[in-house]
Amino acid sequence: MRLFRCAACEQLLYFENRRCEKCGHDLGYIPETNELAAVEREGDHWRALGRSKGLYKFCANAAHDACNWLVPAEQEGEFCVACRHNRTVPDLAIPVNLSKWRKVEMAKHRLIYSLLRLKLPLESNEDREGGLCFDFLADDPGGSTPKVMTGHDEGLITIALAEADDAEREQRKNDLGELYRTLLGHFRHEVAHYYWNCLVRDGKRLTAFRAMFGDETADYGGALKAYYELGPLPDWQVHHVSAYATAHPWEDFAETFKHYIHIVDTLEMAASFGMRVRPRLDKTGELGAEVDFNPYRACAIQQMVDAWLPICFSLNSLNRCLGMSDAYPFILGPGVIAKIGFIHDLVHDRVPLDVEDGPSPPPPPELEPAPMEAPAA
Repeated sequence: MRLFRCAACEQLLYFENRRCEKCGHDLGYIPETNELAAVEREGDHWRALGRSKGLYKFCANAAHDACNWLVPAEQEGEFCVACRHNRTVPDLAIPVNLSKWRKVEMAKHRLIYSLLRLKLPLESNEDREGGLCFDFLADDPGGSTPKVMTGHDEGLITIALAEADDAEREQRKNDLGELYRTLLGHFRHEVAHYYWNCLVRDGKRLTAFRAMFGDETADYGGALKAYYELGPLPDWQVHHVSAYATAHPWEDFAETFKHYIHIVDTLEMAASFGMRVRPRLDKTGELGAEVDFNPYRACAIQQMVDAWLPICFSLNSLNRCLGMSDAYPFILGPGVIAKIGFIHDLVHDRVPLDVEDGPSPPPPPELEPAPMEAPAA
């Protein structure tokens, strides 16, 4: 994620801004150019300032104040590249649903931003069966049906609307003994299962995956049951980014993918702010960092890690000064960094293909039951 600038008045803008508070122009995000554009109405459409050609329309979800992405005026369909992946939204006539759905959409749009910046495949069910799509579901207020479970099933990602309630999410975080749980983390974890399908299973990279993460054909249900009954091994932090990552190779991949997006997105924002870390008491320079590169490009993973660790130390220290928990309470040991490097190479198409097809793996599991939800960061 990065900062933006208003084309009309040069005011600094943030990704979620809908209106420039300095000049009053409406703002719309153009995903094709990664631009938050100041726009002016022209007939039934909108023109981006500074552009002599091309008219746009706002995504249909702008009517609910849930999206401000722009669509070329000539494009068929009323939804933007992010919202066309929505399969189900909650009953928006219920005010509390609308409020929570807006929070969910904010996290989803940040997810799609990252996927677009990484140039990852983004097929919806409109493109092909098994494409990426979302169900945002609210619990039955009467309690006559089971609570909605966050999970995945062959490209269909279900997000429980209850996760948009801060108190409810904090309670689940405490109940599950998690370090970190956010809506954005849910999206990044669950979408990783979709990209395991696309880039590993269908991309014929099972051999390299198994060498790094283990054999995914191991019984998934049994592995989760054992994890929740016995917990992770005492030395899990040597090779796993989170305790939940130890449950099964699928979850190890999803947790690592999630943290990779955390790192890339945060480093881009740090670069946008021109952040430098130079602790005065550090005579060795080991805690110094300057984000003077684009983490969304195929740079060296060690360059990213060398910048990430000092940035994290500073963020965590600042949070503690405010009486808050660490912003990033995780340890990145050599084994974890190697797995993050695998994800980095995978998204940039640098993981070798299988020499020959191995045994066909079973399909990914259906929706994960509520007690087994992955820790979200």
